[in-house]
Amino acid sequence: MTGPLAELQHLHLDRLERHYAEVLSGLGLDGVALYSGHPAPHYGDDQFANFCAYGHFQHWTGQACLAHSWLLVCPGKRPILYLHAPDDFWHLPARLPQEAWVERVDVVTGRFDAPPALPPGRNAVIGDVDGTTAKALGGELNPAALLTALDEGRVRKSDFEVACIGRANRQAMAGHLAARNAFLAGAAELDVQLAYLQASRQRESDSPYGNIVGINAHAGVLHYQHYDTGTPKNRYSLLVDAGLRYRGYCADITRTWAGPQADALFPALIEGVIQVQQRLIASLRPGVDFVALHERMHDMLAELLVEHRIVFSSPESAVAGGITRAFCPHGLGHLLGIQVHDVAGRRTADGTALTPPAAHPALRLTRELEAGMVVTMEPGLYVIPMLLEPLRAAPAGREVDWALVERLAPHGGIRIEDNVLVTPGAAENLTLEAE
Repeated sequence: MTGPLAELQHLHLDRLERHYAEVLSGLGLDGVALYSGHPAPHYGDDQFANFCAYGHFQHWTGQACLAHSWLLVCPGKRPILYLHAPDDFWHLPARLPQEAWVERVDVVTGRFDAPPALPPGRNAVIGDVDGTTAKALGGELNPAALLTALDEGRVRKSDFEVACIGRANRQAMAGHLAARNAFLAGAAELDVQLAYLQASRQRESDSPYGNIVGINAHAGVLHYQHYDTGTPKNRYSLLVDAGLRYRGYCADITRTWAGPQADALFPALIEGVIQVQQRLIASLRPGVDFVALHERMHDMLAELLVEHRIVFSSPESAVAGGITRAFCPHGLGHLLGIQVHDVAGRRTADGTALTPPAAHPALRLTRELEAGMVVTMEPGLYVIPMLLEPLRAAPAGREVDWALVERLAPHGGIRIEDNVLVTPGAAENLTLEAE
């Protein structure tokens, strides 16, 4: 394969080969077998849950749907892909794409209900494999030091990975714009979801996560999981958190729009959250502590609440009293890559845990930023009754205009999420480039 993306993929594979050789040599291992995984059946049923291949298998192949397959990596040798593609009249056998990585592996096709034999030497087996199988193969199952090192190798993205995330963003943004147009035309949540899928050219089962399509108060349920089929009487708001996977790499984008019956304050709050996000993105640099950046988000949300007289006190008092945490209970963002919540976000490079602060337990990224990381930036502002009711009864609740909160309650909430590359200079917003 030739072309700019193929060239980037060859460089990506060069980097992977070097990293694996260094890690395996350092741990005294001769090779590692990466298992793609297999779909799990529903209990008491002959149907299977949606499947996604193991992340480290995808790191080489970009193939999210290859089940029961293995990749054997031994330094100094061509990797071997054991492709599970048995003759089958029920299903179309697995096929490999015309991509550069296929030129870099030897392919053995067959039925691999049992794993292939490992070569002589000390080997590791990683993935969703039981201990009995690994022992029978003579391999060490999921050694912690190896997993930590391989996870760390995914933290900083190659140019190929960044290009794939950018392509995923472009396709996903086409879906978001179609979702917005469907909503403004009067569509129900299910119709908005279908418009998104059609415009982004993907099946629902191929999406990297279950899309969140919340109209009105449903926008205040952070991981809202249903799609109403009825058209709402009034259209106050739409929140769409929806992604796409391209060659294994994910986009994770959220947009919020005001509906025709929205309160006059709501569009101004959306714009305020956008400005909070853009100011935070402008501060992204290597060496920035993401926990401190998350805390800065709360300072800025407090300023927004005070500016619009939702809160009467000072911004400092709103943060200290826990008011902003009641309006935004989730973290500012997370690492993004092969997995939507990508690996190694809450530990140092050597594997030391970096526990989120007690006040922000949902924060998924607690380490310092480095060039090459791709992170999501997703400030939010919500009216969530179960969080606001305790605040109403607390001393800090006297600082809140509850009548105004009640006016905003039918809108649910606001979240704006972009995917951003950390560089040695100014951050590169992959989502805005896609719009």
